[in-house]
Amino acid sequence: MSKKEQIAHLRANLQTEVDTGYLYATLAESETQPEIAAVYRNLQASEDSHAELWKGQLKEVGVDLPALRPSVRSRILGWIGKKFGAEMVLPTLLESEQQMGFASLQAKQDHGTAASGGEDTHSRLLKAIQDGHGSKLDGSGLARLEGRHRAAGGNALRAAVLGANDGLVSNMSLVMGVAGATMSNTGILITGFAGLLAGSISMALGEWLSVQSSRELYARQIAIETEELELSPEAEEAELSLIYQAKGLPKEQAQAFARKLMAQPPVAIDTLAREELGIDPHELGGSAWTAAITSFLLFAIGAIVPVVPFLLLTGTLAIIVGFVVSALGLFVIGASITLFTGRSIVYSGLRQMLFGLTAAGITYGIGRILGVAIAG
Repeated sequence: MSKKEQIAHLRANLQTEVDTGYLYATLAESETQPEIAAVYRNLQASEDSHAELWKGQLKEVGVDLPALRPSVRSRILGWIGKKFGAEMVLPTLLESEQQMGFASLQAKQDHGTAASGGEDTHSRLLKAIQDGHGSKLDGSGLARLEGRHRAAGGNALRAAVLGANDGLVSNMSLVMGVAGATMSNTGILITGFAGLLAGSISMALGEWLSVQSSRELYARQIAIETEELELSPEAEEAELSLIYQAKGLPKEQAQAFARKLMAQPPVAIDTLAREELGIDPHELGGSAWTAAITSFLLFAIGAIVPVVPFLLLTGTLAIIVGFVVSALGLFVIGASITLFTGRSIVYSGLRQMLFGLTAAGITYGIGRILGVAIAG
């Protein structure tokens, strides 16, 4: 990066901090909940501090800027926030904080500095405010926010349905493609079971790698958080207090709660991992082996459905029964998806059936054409 590009980059970062600080100050003025207003003011102070750091870096490269004014864009957003409420501005602020968090990570990587795991603290605070904005956050409100961390159960159920769907659709398409090319049950069964094993193993391996990589990342983040707690307990206590203030606790209560937690290091680490990093330190995202075995079994359950008819029947009858059984399986999977979408069971089931049978019909047709061409 040339010196000119470096100066432009630093100036852009400085302007972003100035704009964000201005918006926090504006929201603090119009916020009706004192606890949330206090969080905005603390965030403003943090942005002002960051702005001073960027100014210092500019001075190091020979640029001494006067105090920057908020940009026109930020002033318009501030006016919108005052007139129509903070919820109109929070998404923009959240995006800015996420970008600045990424920029901070990138800068640390460029300088060979380890990530702290707290680069996204501001965006997490804003997300907590956004989730609970518009109503006084009492105990039930806090429970609702904490429910976001317990949503893994719903995600697991969704993954189960989609895993079985992948197995059914992919293996049905494979089996029907081969059935179109040859009427030999032996060839169809070998292909069906090969597709079942290949797909199940691939799913299991991919899930194992995904979960294991996440566990290693979470463990590293918790280790960094533990080190930060030892080196700078006051800063960690302040961050924890801000998080609880963002959830609606009064400042004094949030500070007292944070102080009580920090007095017990194991409890403090557990709480910081959950609140600041969004990690359950006991589970670390779950067992990689459990995820792998579950993915294998779910894919296999879906993939065995179109193969079973060819174990009992032969020829055209086996193909017809295979289509019917697979269609019923697709309908059940489509109906299960309504657990997440709230749509009509019949609509979702028939839609899933249509898509799956279309894929199988296409591969059967292609297989038929190739089979005739090869035989002729």
